[in-house]
Amino acid sequence: MLSVPFLQAIDLNKSLQSGDKPLQILKAVNLTFRAASTCAIIGASGSGKTTLLGLLAGLDLPSSGQVLYEGKDITAMNEDQRARWRAGKVGFIFQSFQLLPHLTAFENVLLSLEILNVADPRQRARNLLERVGLGERLAHYPNQLSGGEQQRCAIARAFAANPILLFADEPTGNLDQATGLNIINLLFELNRERETCLIIATHDKELAQRCGRIVEINGGEIKSDSDIN
Repeated sequence: MLSVPFLQAIDLNKSLQSGDKPLQILKAVNLTFRAASTCAIIGASGSGKTTLLGLLAGLDLPSSGQVLYEGKDITAMNEDQRARWRAGKVGFIFQSFQLLPHLTAFENVLLSLEILNVADPRQRARNLLERVGLGERLAHYPNQLSGGEQQRCAIARAFAANPILLFADEPTGNLDQATGLNIINLLFELNRERETCLIIATHDKELAQRCGRIVEINGGEIKSDSDIN
């Protein structure tokens, strides 16, 4: 009996209306991902990386095609069903951090845990923030944190649900080189500990080389797909 792929994109197409003509963002994308693997999706700005991540994470729907998780078609789910699926399985780290500005670092992580109704959410939020080096910054609001600290908080929030799928969209794009390296080391360290499937959209070739696989996208099409270690 053949095993069911962990995560699979089948003939994904995405287009948006631009004036009188549709703008094709993704064209017939076919990809399969293994559990507990690491993959970098590389390409220039506007190549379709972020759109692809959003579709794989169930944050958006394709114009045509399917995304299958363990054989289940998440593109056939309604918005509420996709939200429930993500809540138990998916973490997403945004380039712009997406922290709630009116909540402290502690509250940003705590909110995710309370939504998931996990046991002892306050202690777990504290443990996660300590794990990413923010144990002394729990009561600080996002505008009181540096860019690197905000990204650390976003990583703690993403790992709050113990996701088995973790997406990171240009996770070092708004950070200086030294801070970005620290963030990447932390991201891979936590990924190894939790055995998530990590999929990163990036234009950073050094970051991409840290992954076990590199997929290059250009003009919405897959140009290359290679295992590197």
